[in-house]
Amino acid sequence: MSLAPPETWPGADGSPISCREKLKVLAENHAELAQVMRDAFEDAVLMGVDEAALRRMLAEMVEALPSPKRKQ
Repeated sequence: MSLAPPETWPGADGSPISCREKLKVLAENHAELAQVMRDAFEDAVLMGVDEAALRRMLAEMVEALPSPKRKQ
């Protein structure tokens, strides 16, 4: 797995997103998130946080994200 954006972004129906504006926003968001994650990961590891534990914490954060499609 890399921090490079995916070649295609799958839509909810399984077909790839093809709208240029949507692809532009997705690419920008991906680049922004990748940089923030890189910085936070590096800071934490350099401050002594266990790398494997940090990876688990980050994965748990992603799993805990609420869906914007479901009512809370």
